[in-house]
Amino acid sequence: MKYLTFFATLFPLLTSAAPLPFDTAFKGRSKFDALVAQADQWKGLPIGERTGAVGKAMTGTAYKYHTLEIDDRIEAPSANLLAMDCWTFFEQALAFARMLGEPREQWTPQTFLKYIEMDRYRGGDCDGTYLSRLHYLEEWIVDNARRGLVQNITGSLGGKRVSVTAREMTVNWRSYRYMKANPGLRSGIHAMEERVEDIGMTMLAKSKVAGIEGKLKSGDIICIATRDAGGYGTSHVGLAYRGSDGVLRFMHASAPRNHGKVVIDSRLSEYLNRFRSIAGIMVARPLK
Repeated sequence: MKYLTFFATLFPLLTSAAPLPFDTAFKGRSKFDALVAQADQWKGLPIGERTGAVGKAMTGTAYKYHTLEIDDRIEAPSANLLAMDCWTFFEQALAFARMLGEPREQWTPQTFLKYIEMDRYRGGDCDGTYLSRLHYLEEWIVDNARRGLVQNITGSLGGKRVSVTAREMTVNWRSYRYMKANPGLRSGIHAMEERVEDIGMTMLAKSKVAGIEGKLKSGDIICIATRDAGGYGTSHVGLAYRGSDGVLRFMHASAPRNHGKVVIDSRLSEYLNRFRSIAGIMVARPLK
């Protein structure tokens, strides 16, 4: 995690000089401390169940768009436990769960950000640039699987290869603070989107999901795909959660037009069938 070496001249608990104030990169200390206070009951669980338990503890947290757009130029591992979008919800639940594998004295915001960096950036390293971030789930799942952090189980569930269309960031670049402040990033983002299209996707059609829900586990990462012109693309993400009733539900940060907060929603297959735009899912299982 090279980027963590940037922190500490301003923050003694870290190891080097920080290009961004820590309170810019990390928000929600009281929420973090409240999670730590509950964490002894979770630390012995398998990583997936642990992630699901942390995610459940985050329910009710407000939804907020673009929580990673925290500066005009400097990219940094960051977390906001006060408000989150669908991606930051699942990655913060997973990072916190991974942190619990450390000795208790290491359950700190700094360790938490170490695991955010490991998950969010290509090869696990943030080099301070926007282009080091994994912006598309199609690439995220390949990169994290290559490093042994997750397993893409979509194919084993009956998923099939489909083509991918990845143009959202190129088309809507003004919606992204870093790109709006630095139009020169657009060529790099366009090249990244071309790479994502080359990667493609293994997708399980939503009509098949009801039949495989029994094979899913709490903490599985559910990447939702929709049909786009010329192919498919991921548009939402959350976690599988199996409660005491045995029902496999979809837990996610739901946009303001729906719940506007982190919720444990309906049965996964029912959730998918609620939206005509949803074509299917990819499933990543945390391994460590």
